[in-house]
Amino acid sequence: QVQLVESGGGLVQAGGSLRLSCVVSGSIFSMNAMGWYRQAPGKQRETVATITSGGDNTNYADSVMGRFSISRDNAKNTVYLQINSLKPEDTAVYYCNRLVPYWSWGQGTQVTVSS
Repeated sequence: QVQLVESGGGLVQAGGSLRLSCVVSGSIFSMNAMGWYRQAPGKQRETVATITSGGDNTNYADSVMGRFSISRDNAKNTVYLQINSLKPEDTAVYYCNRLVPYWSWGQGTQVTVSS
């Protein structure tokens, strides 16, 4: 049973930064490409960033390009999301998961950006 535990969210002012972490247990983390996803109230879940299993390639949604940075530490079974220049529209619950087919989702971590 794979378990995903996200952390690092919080309430920040616009322009601030956060570093999200996600620890994955119960699977061979290093063999899986990973992603960060977010879901705002009343909206569909969207993919914000992905990273290959070895960490050598990353991709970002247009809305976060240049502000978000995904990375991973395979020795720690952890994927990170550095979020800079936060905007109110970044307010959402952030989740990590592998690329499809997804594992069961974790609880996510809430990011709230005040203007």
